[in-house]
Amino acid sequence: MMSQTLDREEHVEQAHFFRTLAERSGDGIPLQELLENVKHEILVTTKLPLAIEYMASELRLTGCVSPAMSKLGHYFTAFQTFLMQQAESDKGRFDFRTAIQILQKEAEFRSSGGFSPQGLFLYRFEVLCRNRLSYDQGLAAAANDPAFDERWQCWIGIVRRQIGIVELADMVFVRSEFYGKKTRKSLPADDSLGILFGEREGRIAWANRRRDPLLLFGSLQRHLGYPPAPRPDPPDSLPELLPQLARRVERMEQRMKLLEEEQKGGIDITKFYRPS
Repeated sequence: MMSQTLDREEHVEQAHFFRTLAERSGDGIPLQELLENVKHEILVTTKLPLAIEYMASELRLTGCVSPAMSKLGHYFTAFQTFLMQQAESDKGRFDFRTAIQILQKEAEFRSSGGFSPQGLFLYRFEVLCRNRLSYDQGLAAAANDPAFDERWQCWIGIVRRQIGIVELADMVFVRSEFYGKKTRKSLPADDSLGILFGEREGRIAWANRRRDPLLLFGSLQRHLGYPPAPRPDPPDSLPELLPQLARRVERMEQRMKLLEEEQKGGIDITKFYRPS
């Protein structure tokens, strides 16, 4: 079931909900307790408290929240559910906290005055690219959104089939206003998709052809203010560093003791024998 178009108030509260989860998830508080606490901070005039309550109930039964989000398809989008499924999967490496941050940034973008289907699609594509998620499943979920009309859904389906064969920059360029000015060609008269991107998007896409797609996203974010996808936090090596240093010091002490024994008259190897 495709989710309905939500009011700005809903997206503002969703952004606060996901932001709070991301900030407090590192404090060692169980997710079930977090959901119960955050529910009281959300405006009761929205539908989000009911959704959180259902998510908490599903969490107690299955240990996951993605099944509840899939059943609430009229409220959560398919892409939101897809991210949570990937974060809760035992087979993947997609971090739960990163998924929450991605959902937070998307909700903030959707509640802002600069929201556009172009920005939403490119944001979601960057999320898939940076986190090495399935393009096939991710783009199918991304298209199933009321923010995209029939033309957009059809084009995203084309991208889903051609990605890996045709570069994203080329596909954006061909569907932009800049395409006609640059090539002096117009789209065929029977083309039902038409132009999906403006001249500035097309110009940036053309300049980033045959280059890393991440450079395309960075250029669009700098020049057009599109939201950047949150990046996974680098692993903190400090907790592992201290035990490693302790083991190395312990080995050095053992070697120094052996050297001292050797200087005093030899090493007694009998203490290394196993008792019979």
